[in-house]
Amino acid sequence: MKQPAVYILASQRHGTLYTGVTSDLRRRVWQHKNNFVEGFTKTYGVHRLVYYELCTDIISAIAREKQIKHWNRSWKLRIIEKMNPEWQDLWPQIL
Repeated sequence: MKQPAVYILASQRHGTLYTGVTSDLRRRVWQHKNNFVEGFTKTYGVHRLVYYELCTDIISAIAREKQIKHWNRSWKLRIIEKMNPEWQDLWPQIL
């Protein structure tokens, strides 16, 4: 089932972060985990899903992604730790 979402991937706890947007969270995270996405996440090994928000439509998902991308790192860490204090890979949760 497709549903727009904003997500944050991490290389490890408090490691390198990547914020993205997608219309299909399962497919996109699978692509990151299997290095089918060229660029930042593949280069830096950023494959752990540590945060996501489901959105009602792609326009609101894109707006939320832009908002999060402009936040400083401490704000991003705060929302991750509020949802996922142990920084577990949330991949199994979305399967």
